[in-house]
Amino acid sequence: MAMHMADALLSVRTALIMLAVSAGLLLFASRKTSENFDNFNVPLAGVMGAFVFAAQMINFAIPMTGSSGHIAGGILLAAILGAYPAFVVLSCVLIVQAFFFADGGVLALGCNIFNMAFFSCLVAYPLVFLPIARRFKSRTGLTVAAVAACVVSLQLGAFAVVFETLCSDITELPFGTFAAFMLPIHLPIGLVEGLATAAVLSLLKDARPSLFADGSKAGFVPARKVSFGFFLIAALLAGAGFSQLASEKPDGLEWSIAETSNAEIRTDSPAHSFGKDLAEKTAILPDYSFSDGESAAGTSVSGLVGGGLTALALLAFSRIVKTARGSERAG
Repeated sequence: MAMHMADALLSVRTALIMLAVSAGLLLFASRKTSENFDNFNVPLAGVMGAFVFAAQMINFAIPMTGSSGHIAGGILLAAILGAYPAFVVLSCVLIVQAFFFADGGVLALGCNIFNMAFFSCLVAYPLVFLPIARRFKSRTGLTVAAVAACVVSLQLGAFAVVFETLCSDITELPFGTFAAFMLPIHLPIGLVEGLATAAVLSLLKDARPSLFADGSKAGFVPARKVSFGFFLIAALLAGAGFSQLASEKPDGLEWSIAETSNAEIRTDSPAHSFGKDLAEKTAILPDYSFSDGESAAGTSVSGLVGGGLTALALLAFSRIVKTARGSERAG
């Protein structure tokens, strides 16, 4: 996947620090979501989480580079659900990917949540997307807002990958060269994601103009009015069908590493071995495939199973929040 870091890029210290940072951000976002829980559309969040999970499986080739990329989905989630719920949803997607599909590494989970969810949902969405979208309410303004926010979030995330690798100091990847490959290769990925995000939002706006009549503090699009069926169908199509069309070219991160250095990156510390063993034990469909790795059906099944697990994780989150709110009121 385009920006999912592997454990081998990170020292144990950096990995644990970022796990703590992302856990704190997730707790904060969960509390902010719970404050407005009555307006949190749990079924919609579930199907959107499933959709983003499936959409991230669809890697598209980047012409003239030998690389590929996929959407992250943070800006789309934030535009529909709001910044804090979107952070929770995207974090759930990344957690499911790490534990059940061995995608991204268990130790690297904190970095991946920070690089992909924090920069998109809590930085680019409120500071880039919202100001532009609210000032220029035309379709062109919406497109500019989505493209700008997606590009900014992916550039920040790509730089964070390079910086976290530098801080770890366990690879032979020179900072300047690594950054010189990572940032440019994620620019077209951001452009494609921005256009795709704008297309979805424009489609919703054309089909139901009332969606954009009154942007709320929680999100740009009033969540309760968005079609549940739209994202359910999109999640099923993306997971079971379009995932088969994914490019087999190396993703942006893998490509950048290969272009930067030919040295093999491996780490044999006890913590890294523990993370690898844990991922092997919890992964039900490693690398989004069956154990033989040859059946194309494994990809489709992974898309459907992963989407379902993401929806269940968000349902569990909603139950926890509801129980906690009930306890607070009782106390």
